[in-house]
Order: sequence, then C-alpha cells, then structure tokens
Amino acid sequence: MLAIRTDLASSAGLRRRAKKEPNRRAALRMLAIANALEGMSQADAARVVGIERQSLCDAINRFNAEGATGLYGHPKGHRRPVLSEGEEAALIARILRGPDPERRSVQMGYSA
Repeated sequence: MLAIRTDLASSAGLRRRAKKEPNRRAALRMLAIANALEGMSQADAARVVGIERQSLCDAINRFNAEGATGLYGHPKGHRRPVLSEGEEAALIARILRGPDPERRSVQMGYSA
C-alpha cells in the first residue's frame, strides 16, 4: 500500500477540484486518490471510479512527486525532430523558391 501525501490536499479538496475539472482522466484520478485517503483500499478506490489499480498507483506516485499537476496526462514520447527550427525554415524557403534554372536545366514534360 502506497502512502499518499496529505500536506498537498485533503480528500474533500480533491473531490471539489475533481467536480470542476474539465479533464476527465485527471478528475477520475483525483476521485480515486480521495477515496484512498478516506480509507478505501487502493484496489477498491480504483474500481469504484473505473480505473485500474496500477493506474491509481502510478497516479499516487505522480501526486506525491508533483502534486495535483502530476495527475494530468503527460505527453507521449514523440520522435525528436531531425532538423532544428532554423534548418527547417531554410528548407521550407528553399522549396518555395524552386529550382535554379542557371544551375540545372528544367525539363518540361516527359521524354521517351
């Protein structure tokens, strides 16, 4: 059983915040933590709000580390851009400028 920090919020405070929360997942996490703070087992607290026990454990760990902001979804891992912003801007400008007819001949149509 994970210990939940009580210095950050009370169960009543978490319930009030969950009522006003537009992010459904964060609200469910708040309600599950509030249930656990009121003495429910973590398995029951998770089941009552419809989340997995492991999800509640993860939410408790994030709540203990980051407070209520830890209950919001974190961005998923995305591939880092290959080009920097400056390189990307230069590439876009080059594409929009088009080919340089002085350096290469531009063929129009198809050749057989």
